[in-house]
Amino acid sequence: MPKPDDTSHRALRRLDKRLEAFAASRAPKTPAQGSMGASSDGYRMLGEMLGGVLGGLGLGWLLDRVAHTSPWGVVGGLLIGSGISVYAVVRTAMAMSARASQGPAPAPSAPDDEEDE
Repeated sequence: MPKPDDTSHRALRRLDKRLEAFAASRAPKTPAQGSMGASSDGYRMLGEMLGGVLGGLGLGWLLDRVAHTSPWGVVGGLLIGSGISVYAVVRTAMAMSARASQGPAPAPSAPDDEEDE
């Protein structure tokens, strides 16, 4: 049985290392914890709140037009839409809180160099 060539094995190992480094550099990078993640969650909560209220108003208005129950459909839709949107925002805030508690611990604060007199 022929003996494997050491130079070809070393070349393959070097190629594997270079491929791993290339794959690591091409991997998608996650945004910083406090920069983009929090603002997107904030916009999501704003959208949930506005969508629930406006959706409830729209459905209430539609009910008023179909059933001829002048202000009661809009009032009921506003209340139901507000309740649903508050529920959705609280659920999103709880998910954000759980995600933040699983993250890394905050960095310790720097000691105060000034002496109190």
